[in-house]
Order: sequence, then C-alpha cells, then structure tokens
Amino acid sequence: MSSETKKRLRIVLVQPRNPLNIGAAARAMYNFGFEDLWLVDPWEKAFREAKSAMGAAKVLQNARVTSSFAEALGDASLVAATSAAKGRSTDLVQKELTTAGHAIRTHLEDRPVAILFGPEKYGLSREDLSHCDWLLEIPTNPDCPSMNLGQAVALVCYEIARHARAIPRLKTPASVSAQERDRILGLLLPLLSDSGFIFDGSEEAQTHKVRRWITRLRLAPADSQLLMAMLRQLRWKFDHDGD
Repeated sequence: MSSETKKRLRIVLVQPRNPLNIGAAARAMYNFGFEDLWLVDPWEKAFREAKSAMGAAKVLQNARVTSSFAEALGDASLVAATSAAKGRSTDLVQKELTTAGHAIRTHLEDRPVAILFGPEKYGLSREDLSHCDWLLEIPTNPDCPSMNLGQAVALVCYEIARHARAIPRLKTPASVSAQERDRILGLLLPLLSDSGFIFDGSEEAQTHKVRRWITRLRLAPADSQLLMAMLRQLRWKFDHDGD
C-alpha cells in the first residue's frame, strides 16, 4: 500500500478517556504507516505527552481535536464504526473485520475512509453510529468482548494494511462525503421542523433517524447536488409563502 493511499485513512477516537490509551492508539497507527488521527471531545486534554506513543510522538503532536463530528469525518465517503458486540441491534451494514479489510483497502485506492472508535467505558452511542455506513465486528471472545483501545486500533490498521492490493469487484459506488451529508441534514431538518414532521420533544430521536436515512442513501455527487437544490427551493418557498 502506497504512502498516498495510507494518507486517505482517518482514525477517529470518540471521547477517549485515558491518555495512555490515546498514545497506544497513535503508536498502533504509526506501526502500520497511518498518521491521520482525530479526537472528538477527549476527556483528558493533556494527552500529547503520553509515553505509550513511543516512536509515534509526531502522530500525537499532529492529532486534531474537535467537538464536531462533521469536521472529524471530513471528506470521508465511507465511515465505519467498530464494535466487539456481534449481532448488535442496528440498521448499519455489519461486516466482520477480517473480510471488511479488503473492501476498505479497495475504497482507499482513490477515496478517503474514516474509522470510529468509541469511549473505553461505554463504546459508541446510537447517535455516534448514526454517522456511519458500516459496523465492523471484531471477533472477540463472547466472555470477554471489550478490547483495549490501542489494541483495537492496531487490529483494524493491521487488517487494512496487510491487504496489499485493491480488488475491483469490492469497489463501492462513488458517494458524497460525511461533510456533504451533514450539509444536507442542515438543510432538511429546519424544513421538517417547519412542516410539523419534527415536533417538540422528538428532535433528538428524529435527527438520528433522518441522519441514518441520509447515510443509507449513499448519494452520488450529482444526486446530492440535485437534492440540495430542491431543499433550497423548498426553503425559499417556505420563507416567501406570504408574498
């Protein structure tokens, strides 16, 4: 896998708690040649000096911190979450890590991918998962399903890095980035609220459902532009209905 291809993989740690785990994750990434690390609302701000990042200090120093999922996911057109809970109830496409590695490697050939890892104590929430396309299942022992954050990052990076070639038949269709999906959501939600589809008290749950619906559509770039043009026209009509 070329260095340019590896630059297209983004590792996103959601609310990581322990600086040592963050350091271990950075080291695991660097072991396999990946360097793009993002943290969403880390508990401990003083993580950049973690000694567990031995040999990978530059990954920690260059890590980006944000409170915005849209910013953390950036231009990734495939977003995968990790979970040790096989059969977890979700409408996400579920893939075992050992087989998903091929597809992710193929996608990285010309498009960016983001992999999400949840907090050590609770894992990813339903809201977190609403941003994702796939759920990657790590085949752990059911009697001990949870893994150390650094170990989980190492396993995922290894599975992606060890597949040295792309497999054309596994290539996913071109689709819009996570940021573009967020822009669609930003246009659609106010319209749904103004129309009465979303009512007081249901905002959070409905937002999750609508975000998941947009994600499942996996819109092609041209379709996304058409949809946003429609939504902007509807917004204009709502705002000028009395004229």
